Amino acid sequence: QVQVVESGGGLVQAGDSLRLSCAASGGTFSNFAVGWFRQAPGKEREFVASISWSGESIWYADSVKRRFTISRDNAKNTVYLQMNSLKLEDTAVYSCAIDSTGISSDYEDEYDYWGQGTRVTVSS
Repeated sequence: QVQVVESGGGLVQAGDSLRLSCAASGGTFSNFAVGWFRQAPGKEREFVASISWSGESIWYADSVKRRFTISRDNAKNTVYLQMNSLKLEDTAVYSCAIDSTGISSDYEDEYDYWGQGTRVTVSS
């Protein structure tokens, strides 16, 4: 069983930066693809970014391109989501998910294991 834990959320002002971390245990992390999803109040969960097992295939939602960067450190079993130029509409609970096939995807049903999420609140 793979455990997934997110951290790094918080309250920031618009224009600020924040880095989220996703740590996984219980499996061979370097084989996994990892995705970030978010759910804003009253909205459905949506894809944010994903990275393949090798780090060579990366996807971003259009809404976060050129502002967010996903990266991974397999030595630390951790994936990061660097979020810059945060906007009010980035306010959401951000969840990390593991795809044990290793293939980067924006389709949430492809993911096998999910964390509990970390809340990001962007204020004006």
